[in-house]
Amino acid sequence: MPDIDTSTHDRLRVGSDEITLRVTSGQTAGALLAAEVRMPPGGGPPALHRHDPDEVYRLERGQLAIYVEDDAGQVRRLVAGPSDVVHIAGGRAHTIRNESDADALAYVVFTPGTAMEGFVRAAARLAGDGPPAAADVLALAERHGIRMAGPVPADDSISAHAIH
Repeated sequence: MPDIDTSTHDRLRVGSDEITLRVTSGQTAGALLAAEVRMPPGGGPPALHRHDPDEVYRLERGQLAIYVEDDAGQVRRLVAGPSDVVHIAGGRAHTIRNESDADALAYVVFTPGTAMEGFVRAAARLAGDGPPAAADVLALAERHGIRMAGPVPADDSISAHAIH
């Protein structure tokens, strides 16, 4: 078995989140992107969004709130803790947030991976000189197949579920 060089993985910052690309879409002919995501309290995308790739999260440390649209179009709030695995089907409105008071670490796989990797790299470049304008981020997301689906609903309009 060949040695794997883990020292060359790209570490990117998108907002307050740190994303380390572990397996790139280039290494898999676009089939997937695998990344480690470190999310501080308050981290994560600010709004519900949709994209074609599926996502699978495995939480390593901390806690994440995962908002995802169900089959009936209602948004559910799932709370994931260490060792929980959550699948988000492509095309579903969703967002992931760290609503706790401690850092969270998760491993995420997107399939296919090309569009999501393109977005993450472009977003990191855009934020390189400071916080980008919201209009610039929205335009960038649209160019990479990410469509905004609205704000996260208020707590009283969603159902909450723990994963275990």
